[in-house]
Amino acid sequence: MPTTTIRLPDDLKARVAAAAKHAGTTAHAFILEAIAEKAGQAELRADFDAVAEARYARIAATGKTIPWAEMRGYLEARMDGKTAKRPVGRKLAG
Repeated sequence: MPTTTIRLPDDLKARVAAAAKHAGTTAHAFILEAIAEKAGQAELRADFDAVAEARYARIAATGKTIPWAEMRGYLEARMDGKTAKRPVGRKLAG
C-alpha cells in the first residue's frame, strides 16, 4: 500500500485523536474511514447529478413531464400498498 503524507493543523490532529479514541480505533484508521466515506459521498453525488442531468435532458428533448400532484398521489398510493396506475408523461401546457 503506498504512503501519502498529510499535514494536519494541531487543533484538527487533536480532534481526530479524540474522535478516534471515542470510536475505539486508531487515528490512522479513523482518517482512512473518513476519507473512504467522503469519497463514497462524492461518488453518490456524481451519480445523483448524472441521473438528474439525464432526466432533464429527456424532459428537454420530449417536452413531456408529469405534474407533481399526479406523481405525489401515485407515490402515496404505492406507499400505502395500493395498486395505482402509473402517471404518463405529457407535454407541458405552455
